[in-house]
Order: sequence, then structure tokens, then C-alpha cells
Amino acid sequence: MERLWGLLQRAQQLSPRSSQTVYQRVEGPQKGHLEEEEEDGEETLAHFCPMELKGPEPLGSRPRQPNLIPWAAAGRRAAPYLVLTALLIFTGAFLLGYVAFRGSCQTCGDSVLVVSEDVNYEPDLDFHRGTLYWSDLQAMFLQFLGEGRLEDTIRQTSLRERVAGSAGMAALTQDIRAALSRQKLDHVWTDTHYVGLQFPDPAHPNTLHWVDEAGKVEEQLPLEDPDVYCPYSAIGNVTGELVYAHYGRPEDLQDLRARGVDPAGRLLLVRVGVISFAQKVTNAQDFGAQGVLIYPEPADFSQDPHKPSLSSQQAVYGHVHLGTGDPYTPGFPSFNQTQFPPVASSGLPSIPAQPISADIASRLLRKLKGPVAPQEWQGSLLGSPYHLGPGPGLRLAVNNHRTSTPINNIFGCIEGRSEPDHYVVIGAQRDSWGPGAAKSAVGTAILLELVRTFSSMVSNGFRPRRSLLFISWDGGDFGSVGSTEWLEGYLSVLHLKAVVYVSLDNAVLGNDKFRAKTSPLLTSLIESVLKQVDSPNHSGQTLYEQVVFTNPSWDAEVIRPLPMDSSAYSFTAFVGVPAVEFSFVEDDQAYPFLHTKEDTYENLHKVLQGRLPAVAQAVAQLAGQLLIRLSHDRLLPLDFGRYGDVVLRHIGNLNEFSGDLKARGLTLQWVYSARGDYIRAAEKLRQEIYSSEERDERLTRMYNVRIMRVEFYFLSQYVSPADSPFRHIFMGRGDHTLGALLDHLRLLRSNSSGTPGATSSAVFQESRFRRQLALLTWTLQGAANALSGDVWNIDNNF
Repeated sequence: MERLWGLLQRAQQLSPRSSQTVYQRVEGPQKGHLEEEEEDGEETLAHFCPMELKGPEPLGSRPRQPNLIPWAAAGRRAAPYLVLTALLIFTGAFLLGYVAFRGSCQTCGDSVLVVSEDVNYEPDLDFHRGTLYWSDLQAMFLQFLGEGRLEDTIRQTSLRERVAGSAGMAALTQDIRAALSRQKLDHVWTDTHYVGLQFPDPAHPNTLHWVDEAGKVEEQLPLEDPDVYCPYSAIGNVTGELVYAHYGRPEDLQDLRARGVDPAGRLLLVRVGVISFAQKVTNAQDFGAQGVLIYPEPADFSQDPHKPSLSSQQAVYGHVHLGTGDPYTPGFPSFNQTQFPPVASSGLPSIPAQPISADIASRLLRKLKGPVAPQEWQGSLLGSPYHLGPGPGLRLAVNNHRTSTPINNIFGCIEGRSEPDHYVVIGAQRDSWGPGAAKSAVGTAILLELVRTFSSMVSNGFRPRRSLLFISWDGGDFGSVGSTEWLEGYLSVLHLKAVVYVSLDNAVLGNDKFRAKTSPLLTSLIESVLKQVDSPNHSGQTLYEQVVFTNPSWDAEVIRPLPMDSSAYSFTAFVGVPAVEFSFVEDDQAYPFLHTKEDTYENLHKVLQGRLPAVAQAVAQLAGQLLIRLSHDRLLPLDFGRYGDVVLRHIGNLNEFSGDLKARGLTLQWVYSARGDYIRAAEKLRQEIYSSEERDERLTRMYNVRIMRVEFYFLSQYVSPADSPFRHIFMGRGDHTLGALLDHLRLLRSNSSGTPGATSSAVFQESRFRRQLALLTWTLQGAANALSGDVWNIDNNF
């Protein structure tokens, strides 16, 4: 080895260059080789190609110096060219690899490439001829959507009988399944459930009679249409004096009692609207009423003489089960209800309810005496002010009967390429008690159009990253029965696999205002999509620009909480899947024909003054763009940080009672700590995602799983789904919710706690408060912990 070093040093001395080349031994698999470094002054440059010295002599023999020196000098002279050649080869290989990698987009299929957000790019109409850009996807979607016949489908669907369980519904079910089978879908199938539905008894129609002071039944008040009824009303006859109770809200009934008119033991006359039929009847029951009559107040609807109005002889249909799904198999799927013992839902009322027309209501209101109703309670049926009552006695007889009825949900699926086990779900109610143009025909038409559009896109190169699941629901008019039974049947799977649910029900009830009833997780995505959809009413404006023109705070103008009578509600409050339901409404005036026999295509067309096709098209564009984002984006576009703002807003309400609690030695500090941990966990996850490798599929899937389950984290794990199916602490129902805690805290300042004989539910109870606080706090803390990821990453200050 010493001889070798001597030869190398002598060769360096003979070299005309001033630089030195140093050879160092390379350890590891290259043992026996030498690594070359070039030193020039104080700088050291490493060559790319290690050099190996060999000679023809056997190991240990002395190499011949004359052969070595010219060889080493030539190597030194060639080294810069070798380095330059290697750099060129490396750069060329890198560019080729980069182009090849970008050419096979992993987001939207092998033939779809997202490299530009240039919305002005106009692709060739032959999408097979080149790579598809994001603007191409939008153009492709809008082109194929524009080829549909939305208006014709709405008209034809509204003309068909489709009451759940009817022969007409069976025929429509076959037609829609056949329509889905003709499209380029990977799977089409039907689920059948056997549910308990309630119908009027033609042989024994419901009746309403006057009753004299002695209790004798007198003149019958004609109920114009015996087909109009309240499904799931209690059966039987009740008698009582009549009292007017506005909308039947708790505050209305409390106001009534405060004015000296007790609802207990009486029949209540309430107006349609503001809250659901089920909530009206439940509130009346809680205040001790005997029964409920529900009528449409003309003053609640548009007074525009150029628009059609509801006939004064028309009553409004509506179920009164405070819940969703089959009320006779609560918490269990009704695939075959004979497998389960007959159990009634706690949401079924114990008092009867019946819809009546405005004409009958006006006859009843004329008979009322007692105090004059408050100004905001007045209506337009009488030429004189409304009175609260009481009035003459009435006898209400409800004879509805329960029938076991098969209903069918229809499914179509486009499998995702990268995450086929994650589903983006979109659905629409198919059944309707009457013509149901606005109620279900519009949603059904948009659903079928979206199926056809996405099927055409698949044929032209689009393949979603996640699966798209299109569903036509049955039994919706009885309380989202079809959708809830499906959720109950696959509860253990769907909270792991369903990403988002988009509802198309009640999509077009007007053309003036846009509303989105949604989970907070979807708010940011909705804002983004609104900026890409043209307004159907204002040329040259997007929907977002239309909204902010009226109110700069767009979310205050658009966003609303999910109501229980929406099919989207069960997805969020029961299963923990974020959901949204879009609606165009008429300047905050209720659509007058909903749930009546006058909900026809003609009336809907007149209310929208010929704008029905344009508004329906806007809803389809909105829903379609939302589906593309949710099924296409590598990272799910759900804003998991939004719930921090939701909690902060509610904490403001809780702070109002901090002084009262402190006086009792109680505190809300644990809720504040849990909220802080959630915000920190959300920000930590956001930073992790921002700093991670974008193309790492394993990381992307891991982040998507954590994001898509955020809604599920807010389902309280400390209450039974059978006893409290709506376990969501912000949107659910029950003692575990934030709303229930606030209602309980309000008792601290009411007079009920000091009223002799007050019921236990009307008195603040410290033990109940502590339990409510624990349920809320630990659910929120659990959400923060789950969002943090692995247990070793959890860092909280609880």
C-alpha cells in the first residue's frame, strides 16, 4: 500500500495542474475500491465516478510505474467531460421521468391530467384526442349536462302516481332501474324494506264535529279531501275546547299560558310552517293538549297577484313522527320486520292530529273568544283580529290504519379508481303523496340527469378517484323511511366508507334566494363551487356574486342547519356523515303547494315564472361540480377546522351562565379546555398536510380517512343508538346535545325552579347538569383526540 501511495504522489507531481487528487478508501460493498476527491486550494469537489485501479500483475506484485503515470494523467484530463456528460444524462432522465409521471395523472384516471385552473381554455369537443385538463373536465361536464331534458323529466314524473307501496310506484321503480342499467355504471341494484306505513281508512274517514257544552256531538265540519291526513297520528277520538296557538312552537305555547289560556286538555289550532308537523304535535303533547289541527295560513305565502296561490279548500299533508325511518322498528333495519319484536318509536305521538283547509280554519277562528292574539300572530283569514280562545268544543276522530308495505331503494355506482371503498353519495326522494313536482319530481329528474352525465364522462376518459353512489329513495314522504332504513342496515359500514351525502330533495321551491342546509365541514367547499356556477337569474353573475350582492356575509345569507325532515339529516345526526341539501326559495316565502295535491308541474312553472329549466339546471351544475371535487380531489376538500368556530359560537351562549354556575360551585372550564384541544389538533393536522409529500399515496389516504371521519367523531359514544339515534352533539336530539345543555341552563334564570309543583324537567338539577356536561365534554375531547391521529401524537391540556 505504501508503494501505491508513492506512485500516486509522484504522478501528481508530474501533472501540470495545480489541483490535487486524493483517493480515499471506500468502505462497505465497494471495499477494495478507491474514491477520488479533487482539492483545489481549500475547496473539495467530489467526482461522480469512483475510480478502480487494476494491474495485470498478481496481487502483491509491484505495478510498473511507466504504465501508470500516463493513464492517471489522461483520467484527470477526461474527468471534467465525464462530469458534464453525467450531469446531462441525469438532467435528461429527470425531465423524461417528470413528464412521464405527470402524464399519468393519479387523480382522475390515466387519460385525465390536472395541471391548470385556466377556466378560459376551450378544449376541442372530441375529448378522445388529447389529455384532459381540469378545465376540460368542467367543459365536458357542462356539455353533457346541457344535452339532457330536465324539464321533460320533471313534467313526466309529476304526472305518475308514486305513493309508496302503490302499483304506480312499482312501475316507476322498474323504469328507473332500467334507465340506470342503460348507463355506463359498474353496479345497479335494488334494496327492499318492509316497513310500517299509515294510511287513511276509506271505510272510516277521519271526522271533525262541533260539540255542545253537555258533550253532545253536533254538526260535522266537512274535511274537503279525506285523502289528506297526518301519517303516524295517534288513533282515536278526542274532545276539547279550541285554542289558537300560532305555529305551535314551545315559546308560542308558553306565551299562550302566560296570557291566561292554558293549552292543557284542549284542541290546538296551529299554522303550517316554521317547524315540522311532528314538532308541532310533540310540543302540544308536552303542554297537555288533547289534539292538533293544522292549517295553511294565506298570510304566510306570497301575496303577489301574478303568482298562483293555494286554494282555500286545500289542506296540507305531513307526517307527525318525531324521527326518521320506520317508527315500528326504531334503530333496526326493516329488511324483514318479523325478525324483531314490535317496538314503537318514542317519537310517535300519543295525541291525534289532522290537517284542515284554510276555509275550515276560518270557520273555527270566528268562534274563538278570549284575549286578542298578539299582532305577529294575526293572519288574513278574517276581517277582524284573531282571538286566542277558548272557543266551542270539538270532537276529532282519527281512524288511520297501519299497513306493512314493501319499499324499494334503487342504487347505481361508478367505482373509484384509487379509493373505491370511499363513497360520495347523492340521492333524491322518488315517492310522493300527491303530484310532488317540487317535492320529488325535480330531484328525481336531476339525479337521472347526473347519472347520465357522469356516465358519458366515464365513456370519455373520466374516472373518479372515489366511488360515486347514486340513490333513488322510496318512502320519503313518511319521514325519510327509505334512506333511514338503508342507513340502519349498513350502519357499521357507512360511517367508515361514506364521505359525503348530497340531497336533491326540495331543490327548487322558488328562484329568488339560494339556501344550503349543511354540515359545517362543507361550508368552504360550497363557497368555492358557488363561485363557478352561473346564476340562473342574473346574467353575467355567478351564484356567489348574486349572494354577496345582497349580503356581504355570504354564509349568513346561505348556510342553514339541517332540519330533521330532510333525508340529509339522518346521514349527519345518525351516522356521522357530512351532508348538504340545496334549495332555491322564493324570497323567504314558503312554496305554497308543497305536500298538497296542487304541487303540479304547471304550478311550479308559474311560481318560477318560466325559470324552472334554468333553476333546475343551476342545481344540477352545483351538485355536479360538488361531486367532481369530492370524488376527484386527492385530498378531501372538507374544512375540519370549522367545528372549532361552531364550538366557539356556542361557548358564547354558555358564558352567559358562568356567573350563575359559579355561585353554585360549578364551572364550564372542561368544555373550554376540550374546545382548545380540538382547535390545536385541527391546526396540527393542517400543518402536517401542508408539509407532507403531496404524491405520497399512503399519507394521502391516511389524511383522507382522518378528515372524512370528523363528523363521526361528534356522535356521542356514551349514549345508545337504540335509545338516542341522533347522537350528534350539535345537530342531534337528546340530553347529550349542546342544545339540551343550554335549555337546562336557562332554567337557572326562570321562575320554574321556585314554583311549587313544577315538574322535575322544569327545574334546574345539578346532577343532570353534571351528566350533560360530561357527555358534551368527553365527546368533544374524543373528537380532538381522534383528529390528532395516533395515540402517541395526542398532545392536550385537558
